[in-house]
Amino acid sequence: MAVTVLYADDARTATAEALSEAGLDVREAASLDEATETLATTTVDCVVTAYDLPDGTGLELFATVRETAPDTPCILFTGVATSEIDTTAFEGLVAEYLPSGTPNAHERLRELIDELVTRRSQVGYPLPDDEDARLAALERYDVEDAATQAALDRLTELAAHYIDVDKVFVGVLGEHEERFFSCQGADLDPLERENTMCTHAILEPDVMVVEDTHDDPRFEHNDALDRLNIRSYVGAPLHGPDGAALGSFCLTDDEPRAFTDDEIGCIRLLADEAAEQLDLRRKLQAAQTEVEDG
Repeated sequence: MAVTVLYADDARTATAEALSEAGLDVREAASLDEATETLATTTVDCVVTAYDLPDGTGLELFATVRETAPDTPCILFTGVATSEIDTTAFEGLVAEYLPSGTPNAHERLRELIDELVTRRSQVGYPLPDDEDARLAALERYDVEDAATQAALDRLTELAAHYIDVDKVFVGVLGEHEERFFSCQGADLDPLERENTMCTHAILEPDVMVVEDTHDDPRFEHNDALDRLNIRSYVGAPLHGPDGAALGSFCLTDDEPRAFTDDEIGCIRLLADEAAEQLDLRRKLQAAQTEVEDG
């Protein structure tokens, strides 16, 4: 499948043609408004823009991208020198800068697009090495199925009964956000992956324990966790049969706390059972679909 690139520039013909000739699916925009409209209706793999647009700047476009599709790679392809670019309002914005007037600029642009899309190097959080396979595996599961929910509910209820914490839930990590199921102690809305602890937990081979988020450099400045009153966390990855981590079985508390070896062992067992239930329900759903299709 071709990589889809949004290219914004009111004098864009040569660059757009070069990218199209390289096999990219190029969506052209002549202004900030036009580019913003394209983002609202089209899923793109990369955004390339000039700095000066008739109704704004490329950095304004990047800010919009980060609000709507935070993992999308962004490249500022311009003849404007970095010393002339006003970045005061866009501190912390992750993007690549590539001068458009250098020799072989179009070839370098094509290579940079390929590198950023392939490596996801502008994603603001760590990814598993098997992220593409993990997401493909996740599509085979219907976690919202009523029977699946009931099975997970029983496990989170057990954890909440035997371990003294505020919240217990099963977190499932999609491409850009984490969704929370079978919550005990609070109903949780989806959260961007860069703000979730489970983003880190699925990278671990075993249970991840954080006794105090304020003492952990990964989470000490995470406002989303503070809003949710999460100060301590324990999470065990939910592995599918192929080894891909679909999410985590998690417990959190509003106070710093340690977890005993017995508690960690219990959480590990509950996570393994949750993973087995997810796979069992997946197989049952697949078998039912096969019967219905005849």
